[in-house]
Amino acid sequence: MRVDMFNFELPAERIATAPVTPRDAAKLLHVREALDDRIVRELPSLLNPGDIMVFNDSRVIPARLHASVGGKQTEILLHQPLGEMWRAFARPAKKLKEGMELTFGEGFTATVEGRTEDGQVVLSFATRGAAFMEKLLKYGHMPLPPYIKREENAADQTNYQTIYARHDGSVAAPTAGLHFTDELLTALDIRGIKTAFVTLHVGAGTFQPVKVEDTDDHVMHHEWCMVSAAAAQSINEARAAGGKVVAVGTTSLRILESVAAEDGTLAAWSGETDIFITPGYRFKIVDKLLTNFHLPKSTLFMLVSAFAGRERMQAAYAHAIANDYRFYSYGDTSLLERAA
Repeated sequence: MRVDMFNFELPAERIATAPVTPRDAAKLLHVREALDDRIVRELPSLLNPGDIMVFNDSRVIPARLHASVGGKQTEILLHQPLGEMWRAFARPAKKLKEGMELTFGEGFTATVEGRTEDGQVVLSFATRGAAFMEKLLKYGHMPLPPYIKREENAADQTNYQTIYARHDGSVAAPTAGLHFTDELLTALDIRGIKTAFVTLHVGAGTFQPVKVEDTDDHVMHHEWCMVSAAAAQSINEARAAGGKVVAVGTTSLRILESVAAEDGTLAAWSGETDIFITPGYRFKIVDKLLTNFHLPKSTLFMLVSAFAGRERMQAAYAHAIANDYRFYSYGDTSLLERAA
């Protein structure tokens, strides 16, 4: 399938560089046969008692580091653990050679173990385990997406994290979840909407552009995920009782569709997924998707086009642009009904 089928023009001013306050005051575009302009705090009225919302509870780690090597500075973005090592993007990368030592702070160093064919580096840190995370929290920075063209500020430490994040490991936020407040979660509970939590550690590959002309030639990145026995049971029971499965974000959808059996049932599972969803994919379990607005020609825009229909999503994005919706991680959101 041609990648340019998923292109659209997005004015730069539509890219959000900070979230709205409070979180649930963001706009929500309800995408079905018609397009309805709502706000996030109205979400409970758009769902039915017995439906179940599935959240990704991964926590963003401060994965952006500034290193000194040979008297010069380089920027490192950790994005994939490899046992006791990490795969990382480096800028500039060409000057990093195998065996070089990088210093990030007092007692916090790493050795370049090698380079990948696409120019990434593999790093081995001298500090490991719980002590590694302590050093990362001290010296690391929140890995804001590259399209937020400003320096990190103190507010990002809270804003770029869901209120229910529990498991450290993501280098990008599961951004649909950024819209939830304690008050909204309470309103969903009062409405009779059930909740379940799964984990997918979001990798930096989610921001990587599709550089090929045909989707068949794109190599999808791997991300670690987990569905617990309790979550699987809650979702199975809700479906059996007639409830709809509502994925909060494309990461939750990708976990569920990776793990679900052909009949849509779930069992406990953990491992890596590289599922790549394009139009023509048959969804097994997810009925509705809450998701922010994505990049042109991105794997995520391909996913939502597969879920709700490409023509419908092109129309929805045109409507969002014309009506001042804010795009990307800190932007507004949409509730998509699965196309028949």
